[in-house]
Amino acid sequence: MTTGVRPDISIEDALAVIKRGAEELLIESELIAKLKENRPLRVKAGFDPTAPDLHLGHTVVLTKMRQLQDMGHKIMFLIGDFTGMIGDPTGKNSTRPPLTREQVEANAKTYQEQVYKIPDPAKTEICFNSSWNNDTGAA
Repeated sequence: MTTGVRPDISIEDALAVIKRGAEELLIESELIAKLKENRPLRVKAGFDPTAPDLHLGHTVVLTKMRQLQDMGHKIMFLIGDFTGMIGDPTGKNSTRPPLTREQVEANAKTYQEQVYKIPDPAKTEICFNSSWNNDTGAA
């Protein structure tokens, strides 16, 4: 059976690509059921702009996003501007201090410039979690 998104890719082949480089796939049966629906998946990955540059660790997720794009799925690069202004509320993680709106916007701008090194720009949706969270407030 094919994924329907790209008829030349079987569900088994899609799973092999998705699992490659992954420690664990949760929950595989649910993913198979979604692939059997014969429609593109909408996959989101979030990145908090706590620094001005994406780093090597981000490339793992970005590469997986590109692989999903190549299979015909839609990806969303979610910039955590709202959560970047919260930082680590416990204070335990000094690498995640609360940032100002200006700092977050500057870092988010560089993320938008850097992200397209791996995913296809024409197939990548960039959005900000503040569009989901601003009305709730940070308190």
